[in-house]
Amino acid sequence: MAERVATNIRSEEWVIRFQPVPQPRLRLFCFANAGGSAAQFRSWHQFLPEGVEICPVQLPGQGSRFRENPYTELLPLAEKLAAALAPYLDVPFALWGYSMGALVSFELARALQRGGYSGLRQMFIAARRAPHVPPSDTPLHKLPEAEFIQQMQRRYNGIPAAILQEAEMLALFLPVLRANFEMIETYSYQAGDRLDCPITAFGGLQDPTVNTPEIAAWGELTSSTFRYFMFPGDHFFLQGHQSAVLKVVSKDLTPFLA
Repeated sequence: MAERVATNIRSEEWVIRFQPVPQPRLRLFCFANAGGSAAQFRSWHQFLPEGVEICPVQLPGQGSRFRENPYTELLPLAEKLAAALAPYLDVPFALWGYSMGALVSFELARALQRGGYSGLRQMFIAARRAPHVPPSDTPLHKLPEAEFIQQMQRRYNGIPAAILQEAEMLALFLPVLRANFEMIETYSYQAGDRLDCPITAFGGLQDPTVNTPEIAAWGELTSSTFRYFMFPGDHFFLQGHQSAVLKVVSKDLTPFLA
């Protein structure tokens, strides 16, 4: 799929602030899973400390940007994100990434570190093996449509029933999902400097796509502190444990709000 990327960056298209904070002490940039959108973070401000501004990131092809072609290569996306988020990096910030979003936030963090940005205080990742761990699953993005859907449901249970039952919605959703998987399945980790911020990782104990050692391997990518938490559930364990996960996020962010 050819990528259509605007030369002029409009940062407000990338960062969706459902509840703007007038004078934030820290911004939390949130990246959704493949096929997801910024909307899933709409209520997070209710669970996090005062002074934290939740900044969901809307990628091309997601949500309100559904008419745009999604990226199929990760590193160009990370560089574009570093430029798009620059106006919002005037205060300390943290990154949250779920599944595909974990890879996106990791390469964004590296791009920002290379660019000399020093405001990254904390990184949170969930439901994704560490990027330097070799993949063990067969790639999905080139499969015929019926097999692609079947494998998506078997591994991730990742297509909502409402979309599967509506042909027009499925026709809009599948190309974006396939492009998202092309981006993560063609990504190749390149060794480099460790991140200098703490990393906190989360995983599902019954997730068939990632196991506990693969979650723990994120600790090898930071020169700072690392810890991880495993919860009952599959790839989308967060649906049943959002409150507990966000308590950990709140605890980790609180020291940076003083």
